[in-house]
Amino acid sequence: MSVLDEELIKIAKLFGGDEAITVIKSLKKLGEGTDEIIANDCAVRLNTVRKVLYKLYDHGLVSCTRVRDEKTGWFIFYWRLQPDQLDAFIRSRKKRALDKLKTRLDYERNHTFFICKTDIDMRVPFEEAMETSFKCAKCGNQLESLENAEIVSVLESKIERLEAELSR
Repeated sequence: MSVLDEELIKIAKLFGGDEAITVIKSLKKLGEGTDEIIANDCAVRLNTVRKVLYKLYDHGLVSCTRVRDEKTGWFIFYWRLQPDQLDAFIRSRKKRALDKLKTRLDYERNHTFFICKTDIDMRVPFEEAMETSFKCAKCGNQLESLENAEIVSVLESKIERLEAELSR
């Protein structure tokens, strides 16, 4: 299995789990086919096949050709993979993740945080801690300052890695 196939399968799993993987494999094998042909080939319900195809179509990973049936007047859609769009899809997802990580890093750098030793999940920025007189809103214990240098370091390394991947 090529790297391209592995990436396609990862993305299919993201969009629809195991059934989407089955649809992708069927479409790869067939080259092109209607939703009914794909459903029959991979033994997945027609509605599920259509759902997966529409999700992939929305992200440009499959394309379709619409042909009118002479007898019924209905449109028939012939679907095919667009593996050349896979790289652009992955890059756009990485850019979106990078933007979110940078926003989070900025937030972490510009705020001081406090935690309650009793309720460790309770992490509040300075402003909120000040409103409660540095007392835990749940248990009333004194809030203590939290050093977030480790979080900042992890975010910086993830940002660095993503920027390196995107610069290739």
